[in-house]
Amino acid sequence: MPVMSAARVLRIIDETPSGQPLHELTVELRLASERVTVRELIERRVRAEVERHNAAPSPYFQGLVQPTEAERELNGYRLRGAQRIDADAQVRLATESFARQGFLLLVDDDQVEDLADEVVLTPDTIVHFVKLVPLVGG
Repeated sequence: MPVMSAARVLRIIDETPSGQPLHELTVELRLASERVTVRELIERRVRAEVERHNAAPSPYFQGLVQPTEAERELNGYRLRGAQRIDADAQVRLATESFARQGFLLLVDDDQVEDLADEVVLTPDTIVHFVKLVPLVGG
C-alpha cells in the first residue's frame, strides 16, 4: 500500500541567544510521517530559503548560514550582485555549522543536539534556530 505524504506548514523563527526574533519564515513540508530527522529538518529549511532567493535573486540573502563569498550584514548577507545560490552548498554549510554548534535548534522548546535525532512535527510545532555569535578571540 503506498504511503501518502501529508503537507505540513512549519513555523520557523531565527533568534538571538537572548530570544530576540531576527527572522521568521514558514516552510511547507511534504512528509510520509510526522517524524523527521534534524538533518532533514535543516535541509528542508535551507532548500526552501534558497528556492525563495533564487526565484527572485537579489544582492542580499537572508538565510540560516552565510553563503560562500558573501559578507555578513546586520540583517543578512550581501552577495556580489544579484546571484543565484547553490542549495547543496548551503545545506552542507548548515549541517556543518550545526555539528560545530554554530547555532542551536529547539523544536517546541526542546533542544535537539544530533543530526540523526528524530523529532515529531505537529500542526502547532515551532522550530527555533538560535544563531550564536562567535566571540572575538574565541
